[in-house]
Amino acid sequence: MRVRRRGVAETRQAAAEAAAIAALKVAAEEVPRPPLDESTAAFFDVDNTMMAGASIFYFARGLAARDFFDSRDLLRFAMQHVTYRLRGHENPDGMRDARETALAFVAGRSVAEIVRYGEEIYDERMAEQIYSGARALAQQHLDAGQRVWLVTATPVELASVIARRLGLTGSLGTVSEVSDGTYTGRLVGGLLHGQAKAEAVQALAGREGLDLSRCWAYSDSINDLPMLSLVGHPVAINPDPGLKAVARERDWPIKDFRTARRAVRVGIPAAAGAGALAGGVAAGMALRRRVASV
Repeated sequence: MRVRRRGVAETRQAAAEAAAIAALKVAAEEVPRPPLDESTAAFFDVDNTMMAGASIFYFARGLAARDFFDSRDLLRFAMQHVTYRLRGHENPDGMRDARETALAFVAGRSVAEIVRYGEEIYDERMAEQIYSGARALAQQHLDAGQRVWLVTATPVELASVIARRLGLTGSLGTVSEVSDGTYTGRLVGGLLHGQAKAEAVQALAGREGLDLSRCWAYSDSINDLPMLSLVGHPVAINPDPGLKAVARERDWPIKDFRTARRAVRVGIPAAAGAGALAGGVAAGMALRRRVASV
């Protein structure tokens, strides 16, 4: 009997639904302030929007420091980012490979262990990368009684750590398969990227009764155009050239929180979305090579 392979739309929808379910599950475990405006929320991309650079890169550096893989593999990881930035778009084959193997570097590890490392690495490497301007925008929404969600291709466990540290409502992120509290190395659906982000926001809005025409979305990347176009109040933050052009054409607000000092300091990690997740592939390969050599 031939097994039917999932189509792109079906895989994307599975990722979106998994992200919405995971986001609400994690949020329910916290003790959030009750929203005053039940039908409105703000959605923030993470990499280069809320944070300078790619969160998964900082996470990989932290894992490398804990001997998950060596410096040569981390360099290959960084080169994935450089290649992505130079191309300015995702290679379809690379996206497929990422969908199949991203997060393989945590295969066999417990969720509790990775969350603990995520907490430590956030404090060590990520906290200082948060843009104060983006954080202030998020706080304005919270102060207005609105929920604030991160929406990112970054693994949901890491995204949840960032949201928790910033006092936000929660996060929509890429969901990996877990069995008995341990990662299998496979994804539920696929990467939460591009159109999948928009579908995850729609899924969450449906479950939470949000009026998207009254919601905000913030991003730096043209890849997030589907999400930005979904809400009534799209805002470009630190936009790439493609998004800047669209924002000007559509008269969307544009905010830039970057500085020359930070741009130089961030350097290679300044990759976003699926480019960041591609690093998970390199790390996964590194782990498999290490295991194979034992």
